[in-house]
Amino acid sequence: MAVPWYPRIAAWLLTIATVLTLLTVAGCGGGGLPQPSETSRSATTPSVPDPGTGDSVEGDIDAAVSITNTYWSTHWNEFFTGTYRPPRVLGAYDGATGTAPTCGGTALPDNNAVYCPGGDYVAWDMDLMRAGHQRGDAWVYLVIAHEWGHAIQNRLDAGLVDLARELQADCLAGAVLFGAARDNTLTFEDGDTDELADALSALADETPWTNTSDHGNASQRVSAFSRGAESGVKGCLPNAVR
Repeated sequence: MAVPWYPRIAAWLLTIATVLTLLTVAGCGGGGLPQPSETSRSATTPSVPDPGTGDSVEGDIDAAVSITNTYWSTHWNEFFTGTYRPPRVLGAYDGATGTAPTCGGTALPDNNAVYCPGGDYVAWDMDLMRAGHQRGDAWVYLVIAHEWGHAIQNRLDAGLVDLARELQADCLAGAVLFGAARDNTLTFEDGDTDELADALSALADETPWTNTSDHGNASQRVSAFSRGAESGVKGCLPNAVR
């Protein structure tokens, strides 16, 4: 994924991709994702991080935080009442050192990423981010947009939060990343949708969603993300309030 930094011709239409065949991978995980396709439209220059940092995992993390926060600050009032408040970005930690920050008195987990409701912050183990980034840079955009989705859930009335909280966070991540592409603050490069499907599968549970703590299996995660990509934020809300 790339963050556009100069005027360019870019716009995105969502079409349904063919189902990807993915290898089974270990992890906390395939299916098909919508494909952004390019058409001709003049774009304005967005305010984004220096593109020279975007090839590193740290640069992609900074870009992912920027485009995710920009999307929500720009579009919040289209969907919800009140004022948008971003979560605090605690950022990187190392869960293997025994000195990780805490959430509710418990150290943040090793090799994971979290949203902490009590501290209202998002954070990620850099080992997780580095390993995922080697699979493809779309990984860090997905992880950050997903955890930010939990922060959004924490700001909503209970009736707007789906019982399948993890799958709803996947849906919100799809709405943000594909919405950012439509806003021209994010550009999908060749292979990014494959990388997103791979990441959703790698981070899935082995069994289907059954309770609020389950992430869902690979097909459920890809399906939830795709729903957000196609239908936007409103498509991620419970059926009764859509």
